[in-house]
Amino acid sequence: MASEWELKKLIVEIGKRIWTRGFVAANDGNITVKLNDNEILTTPTGVSKGFMTTEMIIKIDNTGKVISSSSNYKPSSEIKMHLEVYKERPDIKAVVHAHPQYATSFAVAGIPLNKCVLPEAVIVIGAVPIAKYGLPSTMEIPESIREHIQTSDVVLLENHGALSLGTDLLNAYYKMETLEHTASIVWKAIQLGNLNVLPEYERDRLLSLREKFKLSGRVASCDVTPFNLNPKSQSQQDKDLDELIKEVTEKVINKLKSQGEK
Repeated sequence: MASEWELKKLIVEIGKRIWTRGFVAANDGNITVKLNDNEILTTPTGVSKGFMTTEMIIKIDNTGKVISSSSNYKPSSEIKMHLEVYKERPDIKAVVHAHPQYATSFAVAGIPLNKCVLPEAVIVIGAVPIAKYGLPSTMEIPESIREHIQTSDVVLLENHGALSLGTDLLNAYYKMETLEHTASIVWKAIQLGNLNVLPEYERDRLLSLREKFKLSGRVASCDVTPFNLNPKSQSQQDKDLDELIKEVTEKVINKLKSQGEK
């Protein structure tokens, strides 16, 4: 079991990694880890994750009340999201929230990363759902993720970013890396004009490896149906329907006219 000091150092290290990799900008994102059943370490608000020090890390309780911190630093208002995870998932000991560019692009586009594409992703993060948009710092986000974190350790946040849950800090961070790596490859494959989706048989074989490797956490089964590279917008669908109705109507009228002339 890592000491409080070691966990603070690891939070700082992971903060630098997500900042260096472009998973966050400015003061975005937050990281938490449970010390025990009653205490949680969290990153401070208003500080870049690339410039944190161990002295900045704050200790809070399960309600978000500060137990100890430097007087200059306070917890993020988005700590509510982390507390919701710990409340709903007793098995989770760490949470990473970030805005990785490719993954967040899918969240903004409203496209879940739920297809069976990369073997490692199928095993580690499974199908990644999108939680409906919620106003940051309010209970709207905790409420929007509640359903999804029951079945998945990684969730996209609509028009916001992503959330990864883990049995420890590194476990949560690695899932965020896997998410962004997967999103970037899926994005590039779409640009190339094709996205091969693994068949059901391969998905089931991959998921069976989770038990073999004794992997903890929860993953939702990914989708094996083909990915539509050219989805039509609702307005285009409505336009197509109007054209079809017009075409059928004209054919019916012409048919009645021809019968009348006879």
